Amino acid sequence: MATAWHLKSRPIAMPAHENFELKDFAQTPMGDSTIRVANTWLSVDPYMRGRMRDVKSYVPPFAIDEPMQGGAIGEVVESNADGFAVGDMVQHMAGWRDEAVIPAAEAQKLSDLGIPVQSFLGFLGMPGMTAYFGLLEVGQAKEGDIVFVSGAAGAVGSTVIQIAKAKGMTAVGSAGGADKCEWVKSLGADDCIDYKAEGELLDKMMAAMPNGLDVYFDNVGGEHLDCAFAVANPGARFAECGMISGYNSMEPMEFRYIMNLIGKGIMMKGFIVTQFMDRMAEFHQDMGAMLQAGKLRSQETVHEGLDSQVDAFLGLFTGNNTGKMLVKV
Repeated sequence: MATAWHLKSRPIAMPAHENFELKDFAQTPMGDSTIRVANTWLSVDPYMRGRMRDVKSYVPPFAIDEPMQGGAIGEVVESNADGFAVGDMVQHMAGWRDEAVIPAAEAQKLSDLGIPVQSFLGFLGMPGMTAYFGLLEVGQAKEGDIVFVSGAAGAVGSTVIQIAKAKGMTAVGSAGGADKCEWVKSLGADDCIDYKAEGELLDKMMAAMPNGLDVYFDNVGGEHLDCAFAVANPGARFAECGMISGYNSMEPMEFRYIMNLIGKGIMMKGFIVTQFMDRMAEFHQDMGAMLQAGKLRSQETVHEGLDSQVDAFLGLFTGNNTGKMLVKV
């Protein structure tokens, strides 16, 4: 019998343990072109909070009292599909559980790049693709640009910092706490703002970027976004990846400097990583080259055991992760 986390009730504001339930469920029977995967690594990501709301969005909401889904890596333990053998390591979206029976078409075999397999849930997976295309395609970042990244100690933000530096840009991050800021700077960031330290965020941003910003990679929204309007150079591009500061808030966002959007000709564009899935080979080629050149490294915050999945997820909203948050089953 497989075990999975189920959504027990829809959270109103900040999710809590009582919104989730870990229990056995009847696994889908094996059929033609299916594989059975024993999950070894599970991902938690901020976007999952949106799937807990019963609203129309780019991805369907989680169903009440049904197993939840998310990124996962595991080993094929049974196969009825051509091209997949027992022992193959695969990536798929049937996470939040210890075992999954899925159509082989919904799994991708992992390339042997000589790196830990969980990296395909981090800087070589969806967070890495989000950083890569968000910065270079949506933000139109180029050599010489000044790039500001909020949430710079997270899985996406830390990858943006490294790509920006690898491509010849100035990179400034924002993170919560001195230790996280030092880690972001160790990745090559030219500076990192501790937004939790005493002082006004706008003053800190203006001091860190006296020549303004050309690209803002937004993971946070809220006050960071508002201040970015004030610091932005004419023609700045804002890549709107996420607004985690508002995911669990019932209060409306307020902006003092948003009128700069007009006067400075700022371009703002939201995006979803799935828009770029047909360009995965391009992403892997360029990121692989940066990896081989020693320009990329990752850090993970790992929770042990399936029963720790909710703790890992909630930790995303309280700053408990540096780099990619993962669960090792």
